[in-house]
Amino acid sequence: MEYIELRISVQDDFQELLIAELFDLDFEGFEQLDNELVASIPTSRFDDSKREEIEKKLMALGGESAILNERVIPDQNWNEAWERTIKPQTIGKFYVHPTWSQSPDDIGDKIELMIDPKMAFGTGYHATTRLILEWLPDIVDEGDEILDAGTGTGILAIAALKLGATSAFGFDVDEWSETNAKENILLNEVENLEVKLGSTEVIPEGKKYDVILANINRNALIDLLPMLVPRLKENGRILLSGLLEDDEQTMLKQPALEKLNHLKTKQLEEWIAILLEA
Repeated sequence: MEYIELRISVQDDFQELLIAELFDLDFEGFEQLDNELVASIPTSRFDDSKREEIEKKLMALGGESAILNERVIPDQNWNEAWERTIKPQTIGKFYVHPTWSQSPDDIGDKIELMIDPKMAFGTGYHATTRLILEWLPDIVDEGDEILDAGTGTGILAIAALKLGATSAFGFDVDEWSETNAKENILLNEVENLEVKLGSTEVIPEGKKYDVILANINRNALIDLLPMLVPRLKENGRILLSGLLEDDEQTMLKQPALEKLNHLKTKQLEEWIAILLEA
């Protein structure tokens, strides 16, 4: 898959806000630099109208925000770009690393997650992924069945299984995510994790879950909630992220959530995760 890469001049203070807005426009990869943001989107999803929309958003930010450069990246170069930027990291109870960076002999009591990202979102570097990984041990109980909406690299479903969940089902509309998640399942040697290409229509009919994870974006969550919430078991939990702090009240007012109990909201940088219970 061919990608368009935009190099954007934007002050550091506004980068997280811009990432959220670009994410809603189907951008998938981001690299934050000093007063610059590099954002990538599949060529098939980018056109003049999106470019104009981005330019309007940059004008609203003020200052010298602007698109500095635009270039095409063939898919064979994508992994090389990732390998230059992705390094091992400790996130809560997890030690996350790619295959090209081996874990040390002793990681103590940390749980190893070996994640090779390709086109998919979910490297552990974005604040929302870190936020959920840090919170997951308090949410997932031994024997839980997990639904991972917008599974990306599969990192959250894999982490849940390593915490003691008995099974997980993940879905994503991005064909690269399906392929990538399946590769990461093999790397981590986890069982009972099924990943399918598609949206809520691919969830096994009649199946309900103890925990639903949905780290996507505000607009996608609003669209999916009416299909996701009925998949919760009694006393099941749903964790929503990919949201900015200003999105909290909008999400909690969604009709699909009105019968759920809001347990807690956690924040990391400008991003939040919302936990609710059936």
